[in-house]
Amino acid sequence: MSDPAASAPDLSRLFQPIVKGVGQAIGDYRMIENGDRVMVCLSGGKDSYTLLDVLLHLQKKAPVDFEVVAVNLDQGQPGFPKDVLPRYLTALGVRHDILTEDTYSVVKEKTPEGKTTCALCSRLRRGILYRHAREIGATKIALGHHRDDILETLFMNLFFGARLKAMPPKLQSDDGANVVIRPLAYVPETQVIRYAQARAFPIIPCNLCGSQENLQRKVVGEMLEGWEREHPGRLNNILRALTRVTPSHLLDRDLFDFTSLSVTPAEGDTAFDHESYPDREFLADLGEMPMLG
Repeated sequence: MSDPAASAPDLSRLFQPIVKGVGQAIGDYRMIENGDRVMVCLSGGKDSYTLLDVLLHLQKKAPVDFEVVAVNLDQGQPGFPKDVLPRYLTALGVRHDILTEDTYSVVKEKTPEGKTTCALCSRLRRGILYRHAREIGATKIALGHHRDDILETLFMNLFFGARLKAMPPKLQSDDGANVVIRPLAYVPETQVIRYAQARAFPIIPCNLCGSQENLQRKVVGEMLEGWEREHPGRLNNILRALTRVTPSHLLDRDLFDFTSLSVTPAEGDTAFDHESYPDREFLADLGEMPMLG
């Protein structure tokens, strides 16, 4: 049960590592620049609430001048509490827009029984949000995906799509008109959970993807949680690996020209050196450190 009366020192202790991780991700990938209008997609879940808090904090503290606009899409789900987000955002004094589009009925009608709703729901939602971003002149669209979302996507693509592909921290939107950013890219979900509980956010559950228990993504997420419990620091190492790719040691002929290799090794003799791995004590010391070395 969350504690709505969490003290300021407790909140600050939980908040600061998240701010630090977000600040580094923004700097590493130049996510937010002077004069940006950042549209924060607020779903009513713990991740987007946390993202909004961090960006509002950075808006006051960072040397970069940028605007924040919170946007929620009411998808017509039965029982959706329409008053929660407007009341919450008004109390915060945040500029916000509530969009209403009945994508729920479309998804339920078009998705066969027993199949997952995520792909169609996401596609419809993206189109509406991209259009609104253009209408309000947003230069960046901020999503609440965190480190664990990125790693789950990596393994989903690996296991079920036969691709080495994850969620990028920054990308051009499908329509080519916006830049999408994921400022929580370095932040572990455990940090978000603890902060959200302490803040007692008015969480709004999803009746589509949130009600589907047999999603492969959930299975992959449980696998990653198990790894982190048994080997603290492993998930940060996997994230680091995504920033240190060696195309010549993979098999993608589009990334590396294997056919024209000569007798001169592409990486000299080091290409055949024994890999140096950190010991278990070093990995244990990493703990839940969100930063990338």
